[in-house]
Amino acid sequence: MWAELLPIGRSSASGGYRRFAWTAADAECRAWFQAQAETRGLTYEVDRNGNQWAWLGDPGAGDAVVTGSHLDSVPDGGAFDGPLGVVSAFAALDELRDRNARCAKPLGIVNFGDEEGARFGLACVGSRLTAGQLTVEQAHRLTDGDGVTLPQAMETAGHDPDALGPDPERLARIGAFVELHVEQGRALDLSGDRVGIASAIWPHGRWRFDFRGEANHAGTTRLADRRDPMLPYAETVLAARREARLAGAVATFGKIAVEPNGVNAIPSLVRGWLDSRAADQESLDTVVAGVEEAARAYAQEHGVDLDVVRESFTPVVEFDHALRDELARILGNDTDLKVPVLGTGAGHDAGILSGSIPTAMLFVRNPTGVSHSPAEFAAEDDCVAGVTALADVLEGLARP
Repeated sequence: MWAELLPIGRSSASGGYRRFAWTAADAECRAWFQAQAETRGLTYEVDRNGNQWAWLGDPGAGDAVVTGSHLDSVPDGGAFDGPLGVVSAFAALDELRDRNARCAKPLGIVNFGDEEGARFGLACVGSRLTAGQLTVEQAHRLTDGDGVTLPQAMETAGHDPDALGPDPERLARIGAFVELHVEQGRALDLSGDRVGIASAIWPHGRWRFDFRGEANHAGTTRLADRRDPMLPYAETVLAARREARLAGAVATFGKIAVEPNGVNAIPSLVRGWLDSRAADQESLDTVVAGVEEAARAYAQEHGVDLDVVRESFTPVVEFDHALRDELARILGNDTDLKVPVLGTGAGHDAGILSGSIPTAMLFVRNPTGVSHSPAEFAAEDDCVAGVTALADVLEGLARP
C-alpha cells in the first residue's frame, strides 16, 4: 500500500508532495482508497462533503468504531502526514482479520477531504462541513489562488457541490473515532517510545495581515518618499518571533503574496498569513495581540494602511477523557505497551469532530520531529508498532 501511494502527487523538483484538494493527484489518492476498500470486500461510499468511507459491518447499526485520517498534503509536504493514518487503518483491519478477532460493532475507515487546506486556505474542510463548523455559504466562498471556487473545483472533479452541509445522521452512527498520525514533534523520540496517545490539541488559528502602501519605481523613488508595505511586514515577522518566544508559544509567517510582485517595483500590497499556536488560550491571545499591536505601529511609521482578518480559529481540544483512558488501558493492561500521553500543537480532523463524537489520537514516533517537509519520516518498525497498537485499540473498542 505504501509503495502504491508514494509516487502520487510527488514533485520531482522538491521530492515533496502536492496533493491538493480536488486536483488530479487528489483523484488518484481517492481512487487508491476506493480500490483498497473494494479489494477487502468493504462497503464503500462517499458522503455529501466528499469524504470517503469504507465499512466492515452495517454502519446503520450504530456505535461504530472508526479510524482513518487524510491523504492530501501541504505544498511540498512529506509522505507520512495523513497517509500514515489511512494506510495503517487498512493494515490494522488486515491484522484483525488475521487474528480472527470478534467485533461486535461496525468498523469504519475514513479519508477526510481537504484536511490541510493547502488549496482553499482553510484546514479540515471535509470534517468541518460534516460537523457543521463550516456553513455551506462559507464553503461556497472559498477560493484558490487561481480564483477557482470550492464548488467549481468539486464539480469539475465529479462531486455535487449542492449536496454540501452538516451530516449529523452519519456522525450519530459513530461511537468512537481514533486517528493515527505521525507525531509532528520529537516528544516520542526524546522519551524513547514508539507510540503515544494524544491528550489535547493546542488552540490555534490563522490571521491575514494586509499591508497597503503605494506602488512606485524602485530606481527613481527616494527612500523618504516611499510608502513601502514590505518594511512593516518584515518588522512584523520579527515581532511574531519575539512575542512567541516570550509567551512560550509558536508563531509563523509562512505564506506571503505581493502586488505587483516586480523586482523593480515598490509593492502596493504585501499580504502575509500568521499561524500561531499556544498551550492555552490566554497565551495565544497575548501573542496575537502583541503581533497586531506591533504591526500597526510599524505600518503607521511607514505611512502604510493595515487590515487584520482572522481567517480561522480552533479553540483548545481536550480529547474525550474516557476514550483516552480506555486506549491507555487497552495498550497498557492488555499488551503491556508503554504509551505516554502528550499534547500537540497541530490541528487534526479528530479535533474538529471532538465536539460531536468521542475522539482520540495515536501518534507514531518521528525521529527528527520534522513535518510538512519532504524530510518527514517514520521508521518502518515504528509504523508497524503503530499498526499493531491501532489494531489492539480497534479490537478492544469493538469487542463483544
